[in-house]
Amino acid sequence: MSRREGSLEDPQADSSISPLPHLEAKIQQTHSLARLLTKYAEQLLQEYVQHQGDPFGLPGFSPPRLPVADLSPPAPGHAGLPVPERLRLDAAALAALPPLLDVVRRLQAELNPRALRLLRRLEDAARQARALGAAVEAVLAALGAETRAPRPEPAAAAAIAAATATAGVFPAKVLGLRVCGLYREWVSRTEADLGQLAPGGPA
Repeated sequence: MSRREGSLEDPQADSSISPLPHLEAKIQQTHSLARLLTKYAEQLLQEYVQHQGDPFGLPGFSPPRLPVADLSPPAPGHAGLPVPERLRLDAAALAALPPLLDVVRRLQAELNPRALRLLRRLEDAARQARALGAAVEAVLAALGAETRAPRPEPAAAAAIAAATATAGVFPAKVLGLRVCGLYREWVSRTEADLGQLAPGGPA
């Protein structure tokens, strides 16, 4: 009953085992986490829209694409970069997301204090982004690649919150929609990038 699957926590448990199976297990586990969080991110975005009222969720509604400090969508040429560079960009985006998701949660706590499941999902998303970012950095380290993921300044997220709070309800809702959308985009992108390395993935 001692059968073990590859663990991220125990790289030196058996020195007779080559590093390759541990690397493959690390990649596969991180890829599975990204796949799960992609599903959760879609659920978060759908629930967020449900609580914002009209015109959010109406057919044809196209909110302004507000710039978000410390974070942009994946670039059009992202998929053409070498996989380690893509993962570095993924890790940087995942590091920037938690403080932004925390800002959105605080704004929604004021706008929709009874939307407890939405608030919980936003809190979970911030924690899950941190976990996935750390796992991606661990994969990069195992591959011998530098992470170089910049750490976002908490002051930047605080400035976003202050500016949005004074701008009014609609901009606050649009900011949340934008952040939730970026969370979904980057988690999905991370899943696809890890799929390039996962056993059985594209060469």
